[in-house]
Amino acid sequence: MALKEQILNNHSEFLGALRHRFLDETRIEALARFAQIGFPTKKDEEYKYTNLKEITEKDYNFFPKENHHITKEQLNELHLGEENFDWIVFVNGKLHKELSNISIENAEFLSFNYALNDDKHKDVFEQYFNTIAAKDLAFTNLNQAYCRHGFFLKVPKNVVIEKPIHIFYLSQNQDENTFYNTRNLLIVEEGAKVEIIESHHNFDETYVFTNSVTEIFTSPNAKADWHKLQNDNDTSYLVDHTFAKQEKDSLTTVNTFSFGGKLVRNNLDFIQNGSNINSFMNGITIIGKDQLVDHHTAVHHNQPNCESYQNYKGIFKDQSHGVFNGKVFVDKIAQKTNAYQQNNNVLLSEGATIDTKPQLEIFADDVKCSHGCTVGQLNEDAMFYLRARGISKKEAQALLLYAFANDAMQNIDIEPLKEKISKLLSEKLEVNIEF
Repeated sequence: MALKEQILNNHSEFLGALRHRFLDETRIEALARFAQIGFPTKKDEEYKYTNLKEITEKDYNFFPKENHHITKEQLNELHLGEENFDWIVFVNGKLHKELSNISIENAEFLSFNYALNDDKHKDVFEQYFNTIAAKDLAFTNLNQAYCRHGFFLKVPKNVVIEKPIHIFYLSQNQDENTFYNTRNLLIVEEGAKVEIIESHHNFDETYVFTNSVTEIFTSPNAKADWHKLQNDNDTSYLVDHTFAKQEKDSLTTVNTFSFGGKLVRNNLDFIQNGSNINSFMNGITIIGKDQLVDHHTAVHHNQPNCESYQNYKGIFKDQSHGVFNGKVFVDKIAQKTNAYQQNNNVLLSEGATIDTKPQLEIFADDVKCSHGCTVGQLNEDAMFYLRARGISKKEAQALLLYAFANDAMQNIDIEPLKEKISKLLSEKLEVNIEF
């Protein structure tokens, strides 16, 4: 049975399994919109380079088994050397406190499912939930119809959460292909600060398809950093939509580091709703075999005197395929906008491909906007220089590629995360070098 039919047929059973009822009507409406839109195909401009048939023609279990046998040793292998972090562990959709380390104070943290069942958060959900997620996209409507897993975090005014928070989404002990709809809601009030790391991991040989939607609200003079560490196995599919709305004098960063997963689609929308806003988007992609990673970004400059910075680096081996489609929209009132967008790619194999399309739509006349992309191979003169000094070909290649990707890591404030990415770079480039 095609996935779309499964989605339509399982919804009544899904609603019946929920404790909360106040979202029933909006869930049914979202499902109806999804049924009308259907999954995107290569005929859709936004998906012309990404074929979803591999995902949509499989059968999935919509009700994962909660039992698991994740050990702390297995979890430790996923950590970043983060003894001074907080970490939150979801296994098969359920929050497991015994595997987590939660010391968050002066902030409201709840699993998404618990927050939906708690009447005192109903007003917050009515104010924020699904207010910036696009209503005309298949995957956002599908998520709204089925969302139950994920987390809700509200950081009150002027509260600074010193420790980074690492969110783990783990799937294990599933006999069938499994479908997750993960939903995250982050509210950072005026003057507050928080840093989140998000990673997904499938421990089974069966396939996992995760449809994730995240909404980030950054209030005036607040700071929110969200780091996506994507290093899953070849039986994992991830479609991620992240929407970030910023108010005046705020700073929001979303970094996306893609090293694994069979098919990964990252959709990122920044909405600037005030003046003197800074938005940062950085990405590093290193994939091989027949993997596909697709980055779609959009920044909406709606007010004057704001800045945005996009810097995406891609390294592609074997038969892998990369996609980058970046858009910058500048409203006619958004004078003094400063927008930078760059996508650079290196192809290491003849079979590797990249489709890249940076775009600007500017309706203001006093702006500084630039965009560009490059696709090429490693510089032969630089390779010769390193080889002539006794460095092996593989290590010389790795050094050049690390230098190529390094500037996309410059605004990471979390040192263990930076070290983890450096180790993954070394691992993916098949060298034993500590960068």
